[in-house]
Amino acid sequence: MRGVETRIQEIRHRIFREVARMAYHTEWPVDKRIEELPYKIIPGEVGNFRNDVFLERAIVGERLRLAMGLPCRTASEHAPLSDNIEAADRDETYYTPPLINIIKFACNGCAERRVLVTEGCQGCLAHPCEEVCPKGAIHLDRTNGRSYIDQEACVKCGRCADVCAYKAIIVQERPCAAACGMGAIHTDCNGKADIDYDKCVSCGMCLVNCPFGAIADKSQIFQVIRAIQSGERVYAAVAPAFVGQFGPKVTPGKLRSAMKQLGFADIFEVAIGADLCATQEAEDFLKEVPEHLPFMATSCCPAWSVMAKKLYPDHADCVSMALTPMTLTARLIKREYPNAKVVFVGPCAAKKLEAMRRSVRSEVDFVLTFEEMAGIFDAGHVSLADVEEDPAGVNDASADGRAFAVTGGVAQAVVNVIRQTHPDREIKVASADGLAECRKLMAAAVAGKYPGYLLEGMACPGGCVAGAGTMQPINKSKVNVGLYAKQAQHQCSSETEHIKELDKLVD
Repeated sequence: MRGVETRIQEIRHRIFREVARMAYHTEWPVDKRIEELPYKIIPGEVGNFRNDVFLERAIVGERLRLAMGLPCRTASEHAPLSDNIEAADRDETYYTPPLINIIKFACNGCAERRVLVTEGCQGCLAHPCEEVCPKGAIHLDRTNGRSYIDQEACVKCGRCADVCAYKAIIVQERPCAAACGMGAIHTDCNGKADIDYDKCVSCGMCLVNCPFGAIADKSQIFQVIRAIQSGERVYAAVAPAFVGQFGPKVTPGKLRSAMKQLGFADIFEVAIGADLCATQEAEDFLKEVPEHLPFMATSCCPAWSVMAKKLYPDHADCVSMALTPMTLTARLIKREYPNAKVVFVGPCAAKKLEAMRRSVRSEVDFVLTFEEMAGIFDAGHVSLADVEEDPAGVNDASADGRAFAVTGGVAQAVVNVIRQTHPDREIKVASADGLAECRKLMAAAVAGKYPGYLLEGMACPGGCVAGAGTMQPINKSKVNVGLYAKQAQHQCSSETEHIKELDKLVD
């Protein structure tokens, strides 16, 4: 749960901070340092998080490798933790697949699905659980006065749980699999969770829902810092969901000041790219729907668009071809600063997947999550709440562009642009968040239930503010984004100064 500092969040923060420190201290031999870090992070002879201190250190070791952008080692390997560590310091090292990884010996081996009777059972006279069971798998155990489920006979339908007046019967699902809207997680031959990468779209929901912290994605913390140290002009493109992520006292001006203190040349709000994206999608919708396409789906969420194209390849052309806000912002930066390096800082694990595409790599050099960025601030000893406000303030983004971060914001921005030039045109909109709901939306559209509609899909429940790399409670983040959007000088995306650059950026 975002906003709750659990032991998993604590260890992730330590990992990101230590990898950032390792990048800053160029005098430290990286191969030796990474071998020492598990002992620094998990000191002593007794485990802090698990019963086995050696297991804890082994898990930390794999997390360190992933945070360096390196692959996990398999349990059968005897390679040192520093194996191929030199690859982390090479410019060509990127988010090589797989992006989302399960550390097998950290996995609890949870059951995929099981139905259990809890102590809340009262052994009631009605006993409806027994009556509704289609397999006769449940009955009253008179020795203890509670219902008993024969697990071999049980088909895990959950009907007994539905009718229990005391809610004493629960249906447990493997949390990572339950969070995966693509059905990409199954059980391997050893009872551990496993990812089917043909189905996975790297949304990261499994990562944030695993109670054992057994799932992690790769990072470019090390590479970003080394790029700054090498003298590169590195610009940060910060996603609209940034508001409040680094604390209630951290204003956009303070964030800009803090980023510059770390060595970034400057920062840009990706909301300006959102304005460009909304305008381009509005133009595409007017041109294509319904004359050439039965409906149009928005493009900004990479997990949603990849899902739609994977599952419905015959309707891939119905996903907008508009460039995403991340890419448009990066192009805008590099148009003004041709030798710049651009790092996208946002809430999203799937943006790392998007940036791997050849068409995007030339503009987006690095991708970091807010959580990873917090580790860099920590390692750089930057107190965001205490830095001076940068008088340059914020970029000229619209309220609609900033609202891209919440469910419904993208479609509304597109509709508002269309209404500027076609006030009498009725635009029907349908939206969904969470990949399971997104799949239902796309299936219904393919079946003809949304003729002429604009469809918005967000892989994370709640929108980008619920991405795998966020740190604050989702509802709180929605409020913060809404308040910040109201401060914009323009309401509609097509009213901002950057719109005149759109034709140059999409050529």
